[in-house]
Amino acid sequence: MLDVTTLPKAELHLHIEGTFEPELIFEIGRRNGVAVPYESVEALREAYNFSDLQSFLNVYYAGMDVLRVERDYYDLTTAYLRRAKAQGVRHAEIFFDPQAHTDRGVPFGTVVAGIKSALRDGVASFGITSHLIMCFLRDQSAESAMATLEAAIPFRDDIVAIGLDSAEVGNPPSKFETVFARARALGFLTVAHAGEEGPPEYVWEALDLLKVSRVDHGVRSLEDPKLVERLVRQRIPLTVCPLSNLRLKVVADLEDHPLKRMLDAGLVATCNSDDPAYFGGYVGDNFTAVSAALGLSDDEILRLAANSFEASFLDDAVKSRYLDDLRAFAQQRTP
Repeated sequence: MLDVTTLPKAELHLHIEGTFEPELIFEIGRRNGVAVPYESVEALREAYNFSDLQSFLNVYYAGMDVLRVERDYYDLTTAYLRRAKAQGVRHAEIFFDPQAHTDRGVPFGTVVAGIKSALRDGVASFGITSHLIMCFLRDQSAESAMATLEAAIPFRDDIVAIGLDSAEVGNPPSKFETVFARARALGFLTVAHAGEEGPPEYVWEALDLLKVSRVDHGVRSLEDPKLVERLVRQRIPLTVCPLSNLRLKVVADLEDHPLKRMLDAGLVATCNSDDPAYFGGYVGDNFTAVSAALGLSDDEILRLAANSFEASFLDDAVKSRYLDDLRAFAQQRTP
């Protein structure tokens, strides 16, 4: 049997702000003299009983408010890399939400400098390579997204792609078509959250209007056979987050999760943690939980891991090296 926790894997759907464990929130809050609106670590954890995406976002943004200086972002990112190393992550493509910080008066450069410094050190300290993806908050205006994109231009070498996240319903990808066209002209790759709480039509828009290389979540794609056919034919990866889907009520029970059906349909599905500090597990925990709930075979688990490297923005030579590591790991399993 495979040890799914230490299985070599890439994580492609991870919000760095969503790795903010309560203990670190309180530590950084004390350091910066910023009060946390909860009495204790335990009280904050008790608030993690979410009814939907918006109820999560309310707590998420409250915790984020303690982040103020470069050291904070460095510590946040390093804490994630340490946990990721223990869960088999070899490569991470990490989202960050600049608007959630600049709207509080934190300079764009402070956020990027802290995260990138930790990611650079993470290669030596944890053996994890990485890319950084800047996301727009879709419940804010397209004008705000465009201003954020322009602010990112001096940091073009630090950011591989742009994405779209936050409250999906009522904020279709089409709202940001002009912004994404500008981003592509600047040389950024594009991804977008679509088909989580929003309908399959949002996935179509992400493909046709935003020209995305990957769809983040995409679990509702199965409702549209023609969409599934296209995703399979074009091998568009879907970055699925099982425990997130469970905690945000996208599925009622993990045994109902569509991940196995996605694999059976030939979709390039991957398994990720999304916002692990809030949703009950990091990426290895997601592999463990969904594998048990759906009865995934070793071959299906290995396919998820292989998909994660193949769907990454790594160059072919590095992908090949990681896939070789995965094959070597698979050969060590107990017959």
